Amino acid sequence: MFTGIVEELGVIADREDLSDAARFTVRGPIVTTDAGHGDSIAVNGVCLTVVDLRPGEFTVDVMRETLRRSSLSDLAAGSTVNLERAMPANGRFGGHIVQGHVDGTGTIATVSPSENWTVVRIAIPAELTRYLVEKGSITVDGVSLTVSAVGGSGDDSWFEISLIPTTLNETNLGAARPGAVVNLEVDVIAKYVERLHLGSDTTGTPDVAGAK
Repeated sequence: MFTGIVEELGVIADREDLSDAARFTVRGPIVTTDAGHGDSIAVNGVCLTVVDLRPGEFTVDVMRETLRRSSLSDLAAGSTVNLERAMPANGRFGGHIVQGHVDGTGTIATVSPSENWTVVRIAIPAELTRYLVEKGSITVDGVSLTVSAVGGSGDDSWFEISLIPTTLNETNLGAARPGAVVNLEVDVIAKYVERLHLGSDTTGTPDVAGAK
């Protein structure tokens, strides 16, 4: 489990495409300080398992299903990624409950800078909008954020987030531009509430991506 508080900006050092998967080597000197084989690290919001370690770098295997359902398929050597280690049991909840199981991808529609923050509008799949509420939580590329507005309908659905300078400087969202694809994880509490309300009927529950 994660909290959506990015620990460092990592860099994809190498990508190896396999027959039905991809293997990424990620440079991340902070998250590797105490990492071990089999540990979980979120890469752009996707929970991945460490399969190899070298000084300052770790390697993960990403299966085809995860590549298909997340933006990890677009990563190449040199790409910048948000990194977070799994939360320790005695850690602080700086963000919100984040599982690292991506519910879908969104596309950045507009980026509107102002003097002290930047408003980013993201086009979202219509089936995910029912989990969003203004002032609720959402994870964008592994970053825990507050929904500042929700609008549109159907294929024109969107939501907005307001990014403070710290988020712009310390995550890859600071370099995001219209057209970029981002990973989205909605608040898991909303999904459980829906499940309890519908009982055994899970029709319409979105598929998720993860390497677990």
